Amino acid sequence: MADARTIAIYDAKAADYAQMVSSDTPDTTLQTFIDLIPKGGHVLDLGCGPGTASAHMRAAGLVPDPVDASQGMIKIAKEKFGLPARLGEFNEIEGHEIYDGIWANFSLLHAAPDDLPRHFDALFKATKPGGVIHVGMKTGTGIARDKINRLYTYVTVDALMALLTSAGYQVTYTKEGTEAGLAGTLDPFVIMRGQKT
Repeated sequence: MADARTIAIYDAKAADYAQMVSSDTPDTTLQTFIDLIPKGGHVLDLGCGPGTASAHMRAAGLVPDPVDASQGMIKIAKEKFGLPARLGEFNEIEGHEIYDGIWANFSLLHAAPDDLPRHFDALFKATKPGGVIHVGMKTGTGIARDKINRLYTYVTVDALMALLTSAGYQVTYTKEGTEAGLAGTLDPFVIMRGQKT
C-alpha cells in the first residue's frame, strides 16, 4: 500500500518537481538507458513523475508506459507532454514479458522494505528476455521521512544488487554519488542496471 502522505506531497508539489526535472535533452544516465533499448521498444516508466523521462524516450523512438501514484504528476505528464500517463501503484505491476526496458528512477525507494522483493519479481516477469532495468535508490539503511515528510526506504549497494539478482537480473552497471532532490538535502544514491538474460 502506497504511503498516503508521500503521495499527497507529490500532488501538492507536482509543479515544483516538474520545474526541477525539466530538461531539453536526456541526461547521460537516461541517454545511456535509451541507447540500450531497441527502437520501438516498450518501456515501463515506473514512478514517471511529470513525464520528462518518458517524453525523452518517446522522442528517441521508444514507446513509454508512464505510471505514477500521484494524480498531480499524471496531470502534468498528460497536459505538458500529451503522454498516455496512468495512475498506478507498485502493487499493480503485472504482465509477462511485455517491456524491453524498465525505468524505475528513484521511485521504488517509496516502497516498503518487505515489499521490494515481490516488486522486483513482478518487474522481472514483465521484462522481455534481453530487456534492461534501471533502478535509482537512496543509500543507507532503514526507513525514514525526509524534511518534507516523504517516506523513504534506504538500501545498501549490496542489498540492491541482491534484490536484482534474486529476481533473476544480471547486474551490468553500478554508479554511486550524491545529489540534492526536492527536499534540498544532499543525499547519497546508487544507480544500478540489470539485464534479463
